[in-house]
Amino acid sequence: MHRGIIFQIDLIGFLPLIFDQLASAASIVLGITQAISSRENTSFQSTLTVSQCKRRWSTDSPPLLHMQHQSAIMIILFLRLSVDAIVAEIEARIAAWTFLPVENGEAMQVLHYEHGEKYEPHFDFFHDKANQELGGHRVATVLMYLSDIEKGGETIFPNSEVSQPKDDVWSYCAKNGYAVKPKKGDALLFFSLHPDATTDTYSLHGSCPVIEGEKWSATKWIHVRSFDKPAGDTDSGDCVDLDENCPMWAKTGECEKNPLYMVGSNNSSGKCRKSCKVCSS
Repeated sequence: MHRGIIFQIDLIGFLPLIFDQLASAASIVLGITQAISSRENTSFQSTLTVSQCKRRWSTDSPPLLHMQHQSAIMIILFLRLSVDAIVAEIEARIAAWTFLPVENGEAMQVLHYEHGEKYEPHFDFFHDKANQELGGHRVATVLMYLSDIEKGGETIFPNSEVSQPKDDVWSYCAKNGYAVKPKKGDALLFFSLHPDATTDTYSLHGSCPVIEGEKWSATKWIHVRSFDKPAGDTDSGDCVDLDENCPMWAKTGECEKNPLYMVGSNNSSGKCRKSCKVCSS
């Protein structure tokens, strides 16, 4: 018995029209065509100004989240729901695909890969409790392809129980397990947890090195509960740290490098306000 299924979903506008079973695989993976329209893709590209094209690890995610799997890639920026109407439209669509509310998601992450750059195989669920304070485990991932690529850059599932026939068009990296070629406008939706909420080790995935061309993609991680507040957060206004790692993070400069998570903003309180010395107890 196979552990999951890979599907193809064709979209026009908002609603899924056709479900085609592509292959049996190790975990549930949905291939979504026409997930991002040309208008939306153009909006993404116009958002990426030259000044934003820097290697960035400053996010509104905990330090462990954005340092856990650093690979040879460039993180351009994180798009929050409030950026513009296009991002809001895509966020709503993702919520419909996953049947998970918008507030369960992290900020959308835009990635850029040049020649030789890759993302090592990894899990999106967590192995520690600290990273589960905000929203619990990541239950679903939506990976959107913002560009075509000549060769390489495939998304791979190395632990998949099955593969598919591959000719020389595929890179060597993609030969084992199940692989998906990037196609502009398409997306993948896969799950990191089983229906009983246990972690799915078959969800191991990565991005093969770019051989020809360059790769643009956007990633959306969705958690089992709201990502806005950690478990037990009562918004009491007390000057406290909400994570035991806050003192260590503050000493390593995370208050300045990662202010949205550590200190907060007008819309949300930071998780390490005491260690960042922005309040008094």
